[in-house]
Amino acid sequence: MTLAPLPYRIGYGEDAHRLSAGRSLVLGGVTVPAERGAVAHSDGDVILHALSDALLAGVAAGDIGQYFPDTDAAWKDLDSAQILTRALDVTRERGYTLAQLSLVVTLDQPRLGPLRAEIAAHVAALCGLAPGEVGLSFKTSERLAPDHVQARVTVLLLPEADHE
Repeated sequence: MTLAPLPYRIGYGEDAHRLSAGRSLVLGGVTVPAERGAVAHSDGDVILHALSDALLAGVAAGDIGQYFPDTDAAWKDLDSAQILTRALDVTRERGYTLAQLSLVVTLDQPRLGPLRAEIAAHVAALCGLAPGEVGLSFKTSERLAPDHVQARVTVLLLPEADHE
């Protein structure tokens, strides 16, 4: 039995980084006041990394490591908004556009609730979405993994013609 292609695609991505003193904590393009930040080759923005991977997975275009390998010094300290821009371009090149996203960040400290609106609005702006199309949840690890930050993202992609 052959199934007809669906008029939409769903993508999933996740990212995690160890936390260390002396590093910035950037989430969704927003610098978060924190004692520790993500240890990464780029700026370590787990939200934008997971979102970029979700977009690329949704259109079967690999992952960000293929486009921005951490073995290449050219990408050292890269602003993750550039990674997201490339993933959005690839998504459009393959005939799809981002319609909605849901993301979950796991971080024990600092508490992120007060920054929810700012982070969601910034992610929405980067993606060309209305803020209401960005679902954002925060969780703690219940002290199981206090030295890391993680993000998981699911995206809904629609054919370009359906989303104009």
